[in-house]
Amino acid sequence: MSRTLYFAYPGDLQTRTGGYGYDRRVVGALPALDWDVQLVPLGDGFPLSPDVAHANEALSIIPDGSAVLIDGLAFGVLDEWAARNASRLRLHALVHHPLALETGLDPHLQTELIIREAKALSATHGIVVTSDATARELTKSFGVAEDHILVALPGTDPVPLATGSGETPLILSVGSLTRRKGFDTLIAALETLRDLDWTCRIVGNKHMDPVVAGELEAQIKAAGLADRITLAGEVEDPRAEFTKADIFALASRYEGYGMVFAEALAHGLPIVGCATGAVPDVVPEAAGFLVAPDDHGQFAAALKTLLTEMEVRSAMADAAAITGAALPSWRDTAATISAFLERKA
Repeated sequence: MSRTLYFAYPGDLQTRTGGYGYDRRVVGALPALDWDVQLVPLGDGFPLSPDVAHANEALSIIPDGSAVLIDGLAFGVLDEWAARNASRLRLHALVHHPLALETGLDPHLQTELIIREAKALSATHGIVVTSDATARELTKSFGVAEDHILVALPGTDPVPLATGSGETPLILSVGSLTRRKGFDTLIAALETLRDLDWTCRIVGNKHMDPVVAGELEAQIKAAGLADRITLAGEVEDPRAEFTKADIFALASRYEGYGMVFAEALAHGLPIVGCATGAVPDVVPEAAGFLVAPDDHGQFAAALKTLLTEMEVRSAMADAAAITGAALPSWRDTAATISAFLERKA
């Protein structure tokens, strides 16, 4: 007999980001585990300018005693609603990464978000996170007990190994064009490697932060690399991008998990990234180079090694493929969450 779960989320569930992708896959897999998932859209503007009145109305009509799982992008600023409804509903939060860790926030806003998210999380029956790094952060900075947190790693699909692009190495970077993703660092690194043979495709939403997207376009033009670095925007099937790449590179300043790194591993791509957030938990040393965030010199040196030393690139590609093959499936992820929801009922 199926059980009912109300899954509440902000914005458009079809948005092409790792967080929304995780939501879609989990929601899609839970019915096979006897859950009747009821979707509860909360409106736009989260987390910085949410339509709280609309969200309150949508959530407050959920029947008493129901199990509710709310995406952390909204839940972290629904602290007052959560406090009022903690005894009425079995509240659970799905935290991809704490709101206050977004890059570029005003310090006062950052402090406010920490206080509000801590209050909201204290009203839950349990919290689902996507990485050990996020679990550690919630315990350290938000005072959440370890046994209150479930780590449910994102799943991956079986995919073909990358075949490469041919003679000129193709560097692939995937992520929405936001400041946190560090594309400015990647471009600065590539500018110092102009004498080497390579092309680069940056695939991701250009409209989430138009200011950053404009800055990146200007940076590429100023560097004289418009014929070598392509801002491709969103694509229908990112798997095709991974398949034709030779190297995956993303200079994120923070990742709560970093699903694109897992996708790169599954495709057997050697990786250059930054040692921040959950990235070191996802990318083993054998499969890539992780450098300090915002250090384009280190990032360039790592890329140069993969571009010029074929033995290193081949060995890291093999290690990536082995690691990728061992990653959990989406059914594994959903089953882990299902068991947690039952235990916390």
